[in-house]
Amino acid sequence: MSAVQYSETQIVAAVASLTRAKLSAFVAAEIVTPVQTEAGPAYRQIDRVRLELLCELSEQFDLDEDALGVIISLIDQLHGVRRDLRVVLAAVEKEDEAVRRRVARALIETARPG
Repeated sequence: MSAVQYSETQIVAAVASLTRAKLSAFVAAEIVTPVQTEAGPAYRQIDRVRLELLCELSEQFDLDEDALGVIISLIDQLHGVRRDLRVVLAAVEKEDEAVRRRVARALIETARPG
């Protein structure tokens, strides 16, 4: 099954407050990077979600592209950490009870202040 892709016209129509000018600014700032196809630039579903968030943040908080780039970078990092944590948790769940208890104890001790 192929992933949904939007042309520039389709993505501008799909995201309520997105204009061609905003889209161009986001692409120029490398906050959103379309995939290049034979038909020209195409935007994926993840780009649509990012563009919705970018438009919302820029309107509600009057943020410029530099600030938006920092925020999106931090969100991307957070998603990466969450993915890594899910992998670690899945690996620990496969271990026997004694290992899981030792890991739990180590986590508690590590989380204690001081």
